[in-house]
Amino acid sequence: MAVPPDEEPHLGQTWSETTAVGVRPHLETTVFTPFRDWAETGHWRGVTATLALHFTDVPGGCRVHATGEISGQGAWAVPAGAAGLMASRAIAADLRKAGRIMASRT
Repeated sequence: MAVPPDEEPHLGQTWSETTAVGVRPHLETTVFTPFRDWAETGHWRGVTATLALHFTDVPGGCRVHATGEISGQGAWAVPAGAAGLMASRAIAADLRKAGRIMASRT
């Protein structure tokens, strides 16, 4: 289930997406304070991941502080731990891409 293109972001919004490695988590917006804070939680099989973004105004734009956590249950604990080791690079790449998209809209 993808988010309809005309749907405004909101607390409790749910969707699914396919990641670069083929994982298809179910996601939910868990924090939504426009222009300040946004967080999501995703579940896939025995893995749970959270991502939180905090936006701070700076001259000419904003600074984004991202935090995240990945955990796994049972047989998924080790793969979740490995994913957690790589998550910061993936999050940074996603934020750079989002920044380029936003910059092209101004």
